[in-house]
Formats: sequence, C-alpha cells, structure tokens
Amino acid sequence: MHSPLPLVRDVVLIGGGHTHALVLRRWAMNPIAGARLTLINPGATAPYSGMLPGYIAGHYGRMDLEIDLVRLARFAGARLVLARATGIDRVAKRVSIAGQADISYDIAAVDVGITTELPAIAGFGKHALGAKPLDRYAAEWEAFLAQITAGKRQPEIVVIGGGVAGVELALAMMHHMKTLQIADAKVTIIEVAQTPLGGIGAGARHALLRHMHRLGVDMMTGVQVSRITADAVHLDDGTMLAKGLCIASATARPHDWLRDTGLTNDRGFIDVGETLQTIVDPSIYATGDCADLTHAPRPKAGVFAVREAPILYHNLRADLLGHKRKLFKPQKSYLKLISTGGKGAIADKAGLRLDGGWLWQWKDHIDRKFMRQFEEYPQMPPPAIPRDAALGLRDEIGDAPLCGGCGAKVAPATLTDLLTTLPATARKDVLSSPGDDAAILSCGAGQQVLTTDHLRAFMSDPYRMAKITAVHALGDIWAMGAHPQAALSSIVLPPLSAALQGETLREIMAGAQAIMGPAGAEIVGGHTSQGAELTIGFSVTGLSGGRVIRNTGVAAGDQLILTKPLGCGTILAAEMQMLAEGDWVKSTYEMMERPLATAAGILAPHTHAMTDITGFGLAGHLNAMLQGSGQGARIDLAALPFLDGALPLAEQGVRSTIWAANRRAVPMATACKTPAETLLFDPQTAGGLLAAVPAAQASGCLAQLQEQGEPAAIIGEIVVGNGIQLQ
Repeated sequence: MHSPLPLVRDVVLIGGGHTHALVLRRWAMNPIAGARLTLINPGATAPYSGMLPGYIAGHYGRMDLEIDLVRLARFAGARLVLARATGIDRVAKRVSIAGQADISYDIAAVDVGITTELPAIAGFGKHALGAKPLDRYAAEWEAFLAQITAGKRQPEIVVIGGGVAGVELALAMMHHMKTLQIADAKVTIIEVAQTPLGGIGAGARHALLRHMHRLGVDMMTGVQVSRITADAVHLDDGTMLAKGLCIASATARPHDWLRDTGLTNDRGFIDVGETLQTIVDPSIYATGDCADLTHAPRPKAGVFAVREAPILYHNLRADLLGHKRKLFKPQKSYLKLISTGGKGAIADKAGLRLDGGWLWQWKDHIDRKFMRQFEEYPQMPPPAIPRDAALGLRDEIGDAPLCGGCGAKVAPATLTDLLTTLPATARKDVLSSPGDDAAILSCGAGQQVLTTDHLRAFMSDPYRMAKITAVHALGDIWAMGAHPQAALSSIVLPPLSAALQGETLREIMAGAQAIMGPAGAEIVGGHTSQGAELTIGFSVTGLSGGRVIRNTGVAAGDQLILTKPLGCGTILAAEMQMLAEGDWVKSTYEMMERPLATAAGILAPHTHAMTDITGFGLAGHLNAMLQGSGQGARIDLAALPFLDGALPLAEQGVRSTIWAANRRAVPMATACKTPAETLLFDPQTAGGLLAAVPAAQASGCLAQLQEQGEPAAIIGEIVVGNGIQLQ
C-alpha cells in the first residue's frame, strides 16, 4: 500500500478577506500535491462587506453575510489557525500569532483588510468603534439595538465621516430604528470637509442627500471631533452631541502591526506590483484593502479584492509549479451600488445616476450570488471501494468519515472484554485495579498516578490539537485529585518533508507546553514516528500526598456535578461533514482546551467519587461509577449543559463514530428520541469532570466553580437502586 504523498511546501494565507476566501474555493477544486495551505484568521467567520449595510438596515440576518471559514477550510483541505496574526519575520519566514506558536511559510499572502478606528481621538478606543473591522461593528450593533429597545441606551448615533460609506451606514441605522418604531431616534454625521460625499458624481450626491433628508439623518460639515466620552461626542468648536453609539467611517487605516513587517509604504499599506507580490519581498503577496497597487492606484473597494482572487490563485500555483505569473490589471472605473436605508439603492458610475428599488434588487442578487459560493459546495465523492472487496468491508466503512479524538476510540464492550483477561494485580506497590481512570502506585509516603491518552487528530492546527490532547491526558490526573508531575509525548506525524516535520513538531511541543507547564507537568521526553495521519499522545504521572479519588464510592443522596457542557463529539462529527457552523466549532475548541485544574481543586476535598467524561460519554462513565458502587442515579435532562450547536445537530441525526457502541454498552431505558437523551452517549474529548458530592456541600461547590468561571451544573443525584433513570 502506498503512503500519502508528503507535504513539502507551506503556503500561508494571513487573513480571511474576500480574496483569500475565493482562493480557497478555487484551491479546493484543483489542489497541488505536496503543498500545505494554511489560513490564519481570528474568527471562525468573515463578514462580506457588500451586505453589511443591508444587515444593519435589518434586511439580512447575521448569518447571511458571514463566510464560514471552518467549512471553507474543510472543503479546501486547508489547515485553519483560528488566531490573530501579529507580525511577519521575513528572515526566519514565520508568521507571529497572538497566543500561539509561530507559523512557518514558503509563500505567504496578506489579506487582513483595514480598520476605520481613530485612536488619535481622545476616548475613541473606550467609547467608540470603527465600522471596520466589520465583525466587531456587527456585534456591537446587535447589542445596541437590544439595549435601546429595552430602554437602557439612548437611540442617538454619531457617525464620524461623511463619505459614501458613512452616509450609507447612517441611512441603514436610521432606517432600522424607524422600522423598530424607536422614538426620538437620531443619527448625526460629522464631516471634516465642507463638501460631503467626495468621490461620487453630483447626481448621486444629490440623491443621497435627499434620502438623508427623507429619513431625518443630519450632517455637520467643516468640523472635527476633539474627544469622545461615555455619552457624548465633543467637537472642536465646543459643540457637544449626545450619543448612545459612535461609529467611525472616516478614514481607511491599515492595521498597525503591518508597519513592523518592512513591507509598507509611509501610509502603512503594503505596496504591491503587477503580480500582487510585495515590492520588498517576492515570497509575500498582498491583496484587498490592506494593499496599495503601485502600478495602478485605486480606491479601497471590495470589487478589486474580488477581481484579484483569480490572479493571486494563479500566481500561488505558478510559484509552486514553476510556471509564469499573471499580471493584475484593474479596471479604471467601476459601478457603485449604494444602499439608501430601505430596499432601495443608487447607482453611480462615470456621472450616471440611477435611483430606485430595482437597483436594490439587482444589488441583492449580486451579493447573494457571491455568498452562494460559500454556502453550496459540490459533494466530493468518497474514495472508491475496490471491486474485489471482502464481505463486510462496506458495512464497516459506513457512510460517515471516521471521527477523530475520542470519537475514534475502540468500542466500550471490546475494552471491557479485554479488561477481564488481565491478570490480577500481584505487586503490593500497584494499588489500582482494571477499570480505574489511571494506575495508582505507592510512592514513598504518598501515591503516584499514571495514565496515557492518544488522540487521532480532528483538526488541522497541530498547536491547538496538542493543547487539547494535553488537557485530555491530564484529565485522569485531575480527576483523581493528584498534581501533574511529568509527561512523555508520543507523536505520529503524517508524511512531511524534513523541514515541515521540524516546524510541525515545534508547533506541537509549544502547544503541549502551554498546558503542561502551568499544570506543573514537566515534559521529559517521548517518541516520534511517521505514519498516515497526525496522532498526538501523552503519558502522564501525578503525585498525591493524600487521598487518591477513585471513580467509585458514590453514596445515595450525593449530587452529581458536571463541569463542562456536552456535545463535542457531535460537533466534531458535524464539522467533518461540513454541517457545523464555524462559531460552534470555535467555541467547542475553546471549551476542550480549558484545563480541569481549577474545577478539580474545588471538588476534590468534598467528592466521594470523580471521573472525567471522555470517549464513552456521560452515560458510559456514570454507569461505570454506579456499577463499581452498587448505586443508581437520576439525571435531570433539563439541567444538562450543552455546547452551542450540539442540540440542533443531534436533532438532525448527526452522530459520532462510536455513538452506537456507547449506546449499546449502557443498559438504560431510553429510546433516544430527544436530542438531550442522544447526547448522553456522545463521546467527549477533553470533557469535564463528573463528581458525586454530598448534598450538604454540593451547592457551595457549585457556587465556587461558577465564581471561577467554570461552566458547571448540578445534573442529578445518586439514588438507591441500580442503573440510570431520566427525568
């Protein structure tokens, strides 16, 4: 059998702008063997600027204008790093990432957009925000509407900047407030120039001014903002404007970190030439608003970012294949379709002026057509099964891909059968028995616990995968009330060149250290080999000077406390099938990489028994606690916490690979007709602790957990009897 072809070159896309999104879409249809494509972006989604005014006006929902980068990266086969780039070391050829290991590149491209924030104005950072980046503005707008509707904020908005973008957003905001019948709604535009709306024809300017008058949007020209306070915008002429919200749309500014790359001009934008390569460094490209076209200067507009995409795509391929690059030749003028608040628009091009609802319908058609590229992906056929295949092979493979993480564990029944074949412990210094979360060894006056865990990768970011695996491996140590001591790594790398092996290992060990170090576990060595796919594992020891907590010993009346929400197995399975929303996936990753040390420290002094919820799901691990204790349990389904997205995905029928085996392993009277019942058997990776705490201490423990920010809940109680009951 031939191994997959090794990866030998790294192409890194910094930012999830329109150009990069389109490049990823094209790459998916025609990837290059041996090239690893990486996208770095802080958010799981990227807003499409063309639909922002429509969203602000209330014509679109938030999801209508969001490009889901998690789904897109999965479709493109690209590595996705959900973090913010903060710099580029062009000598070492690495991208600096906030809170994460650097990412190496052979070829890089920058498409991080711009900001309209105005830090030079006193109080701006605390009391105002820019219209760009769009994601922050969109989130703040939602919060503002909720607060003014509830009467907790004044419906007074100040927009800094009287250009097309500022006027378009002012009209959209006023329209939405009027639609909501907000009394005393007020929008005022501040423009430093005497004449507003520069850059468009006189006819379009007059039409926009007429729409401002129609909606009651005011404009002040020839004035500047001197400072901004919590409830007012102060002008240089002494005027004070009351405000509930202040938005800046005056000037396009590059992100500050770009200046330190050595790629920028005196305005802070990245200078690029005809091939979209930076003038300073041909191994780095730049597109979209963060770049200045030195050969054909143009205003900042999304139309150029979209039309740069096929050129960037071709030139990245040309660099990888040794072919000739193409030149980008932007058009000299372009049609501007400007929204007017309601479902109307103005067209401006070369002095032409058109106004009406049919223009908005045309714009809506153009925008939705663009977004459909990232909503409707062609189905990629699974690898064909050979004609001469053994009976049962097709049934074993199934329709869904094999899950990663704990979703790839061997079935509980198989492991239980294996444990019965192990010989009885003969050594006096081995204190544990088969079925304990970890081995317990006598160690001087105290005890040492020993455990091992390995995870098949379910994400493409090795740094984050290592963090989650470290949390997962340490879970048994924390669950037993011990303090992490030492760790050995066991890593299987996919086929990579020697250079990429080194870079990938560097990221993995940095991620492991980010968890192991603060936990007190010293990484003392390990083993690395090559295989078909990435697998990360750790063998960990912990020390306890007192009681080692077992997963048995519960008593009737104990309250069951769960410290993390359920559903990560379902969400990870859905992500592999491109069914999960990007924000659900991102929040799931963040929950999985949350250590259990704080929760364990609060629960350990009080609990009768504790375990961490992993591959066998809540029902499986609770069942093991009960069987070893001779007790039963009652679970309050309404009290169970779930990750965002887990319930709707479970209702759609999404299941992790091991779900059916988990269900068969637990004798429970449930038909799993509801999503909550289904998720009782969902495998958890780096899941929470399940602790049986005496009723007298349970409320106090829960309060302490929640004070520390732990998403814990009391989910049921131990009862006399056997098995798990649901209520």
